[in-house]
Amino acid sequence: MRRDGLAFPEALRLLAARAGVEIDERTSREDAHRKRLHDVIESAIAFYHAVLTKSAEGERALEYLRDRGFSDETIEWAGLGWAPGDWDALGRTLEKRRQIGAPELVEAGLASLRKGGNGAYDRFRSRVIFPIRDATGNATGLGGRVLKGADGADPEGPKYLNSPATPLFDKSRTLYLLDRAKASIRKGGTAVIVEGYTDALMAHQAGYTNVVASLGTALTPGQVALLIRYAAKKIVLAYDVDPAGEKAGTLGVTALEALTRQLAAAETDVELDEVRVARLPDGKDPDEVIRENPDAWREAIRTALPIVEYLIDHHARGADLRTTGGRARFVDALLPTLRTVRNPVLRDGYLQALRQASGVEERVLLEALHRAPDGGRGGPGGRGGAASGVAGGATDGRITADAVMASPDAFDPRAVLRAVDPVERELLRFLLLAPELQVETAERLAPADLPSTPARELWAAILAVREAGLYTTEAVYARLDDETRALMAALLGGTAVAAAGGPAGRPDPALAEQGIEQCLLRLDLDHLEERDRFSRAELAEAERAGDRAAIDRFMTEISHHNENRRALHRRLEQASLLAKPTARPAGGRR
Repeated sequence: MRRDGLAFPEALRLLAARAGVEIDERTSREDAHRKRLHDVIESAIAFYHAVLTKSAEGERALEYLRDRGFSDETIEWAGLGWAPGDWDALGRTLEKRRQIGAPELVEAGLASLRKGGNGAYDRFRSRVIFPIRDATGNATGLGGRVLKGADGADPEGPKYLNSPATPLFDKSRTLYLLDRAKASIRKGGTAVIVEGYTDALMAHQAGYTNVVASLGTALTPGQVALLIRYAAKKIVLAYDVDPAGEKAGTLGVTALEALTRQLAAAETDVELDEVRVARLPDGKDPDEVIRENPDAWREAIRTALPIVEYLIDHHARGADLRTTGGRARFVDALLPTLRTVRNPVLRDGYLQALRQASGVEERVLLEALHRAPDGGRGGPGGRGGAASGVAGGATDGRITADAVMASPDAFDPRAVLRAVDPVERELLRFLLLAPELQVETAERLAPADLPSTPARELWAAILAVREAGLYTTEAVYARLDDETRALMAALLGGTAVAAAGGPAGRPDPALAEQGIEQCLLRLDLDHLEERDRFSRAELAEAERAGDRAAIDRFMTEISHHNENRRALHRRLEQASLLAKPTARPAGGRR
């Protein structure tokens, strides 16, 4: 585990394979199935690479990559490719040459089922393909980037498209090029995180092999945990940092603050002052800086500012420190972060920096720091009372946010809660506080139907405990990792559901059922809107290609979406929590 930076299950499977030991029949079946999916993705990578390098259709994409400064050697080892614009070029080729059918392509995230389940069409079309691998080098997914049209026009659809969540691919726990960067990270103790595929590739081509890329701007605790596993003692964020968080494709201060609190609260080998923000010249992208001025890149990484010092500098520039109110707002903006810093030396250093920037006396800052963040709680019902009765996050048989917060190695539940969609939060609160409704909800809601990873993991744990035969809140809590435990604690510590009535925050059964119905309908509506956006993008493609049959098909789909949308809105009105609840009939749902 330590040598190769593997988690226990991965190390166990690797050593069992070397020793010729079978762990058990179920594990063998799962491993065989995962290997088959890896092979399916490898076949797709080989197909797309051949199209890029050996066909006339890939010439424009190959020219684009070379113009961006990538050598043929980099294109080869990275396995870059080009996805043809045909609807099912990949599917037809792999079915003919590798006997890979539509169900496997769909499960691997390479294709989507056609309406009615009659066949599938390729998910990636007319895109430069970037293979994504896990830390051991196994292919888990793809990233695709559209190119501007030959006339210079911007194409329809998102600029970047990643594989969807699959048994192999979880975007929130994946870092691009980690398989090639892990040795350098382990040797030097420093990991540099950039945003895009091309930024990371250019860094590796130039010899900066400790660089990885997050798949999007939001850096997750799961991605940081990956780097910590590979002995990263210093993490440098080389993003295009937009302090206001107003520009697309940037990292805002809110995200930096959330990351800071999560890292400060976690029990890791990375000290908070070793998480730093690189300031790139003139707001350029990393690949531009590396190509045009390698010395500037090295200096930006060397002089990266510790993340808390960056936040102090940012808030100081945004506050009027000549006024009492400005100083108060400046201090208040930073205290939530400083409260989570357990290292007393670091905390004292940040307080000194805060004192120098604000002009507020150290005695006053200490008083504000030690004051409970929610208006002076500290009695039996506050954090102090909860701390005295914590046993694995439970107080008097209940799990609360305060109880978990009292644990010295806990994630900040409030920070984790912000990473979850509001509909998921409301739905999971109802399900935790009204467990009698979980079984019938499971008939309509699978874990994969929830948008965020922590919410999916929490719902999966609830269902697993149900299946084991004896449901308790504590049993669910025991199955979770630290991040998802913090989510569960924050959900149970919330007051939104308690407002629905019932003793000890337990909602009225009829209102709980009504609330769950409303949340499920809102999720259905979100899924419908996603499908509708896809259909409209595909309609635009069909219109440009003059494909009359495809145009008619997508116009029909959009018409059906409109009908379903109206029906969902009507059902949402009926299920509104503002409506007067009716008596629940005996024997089931209304």
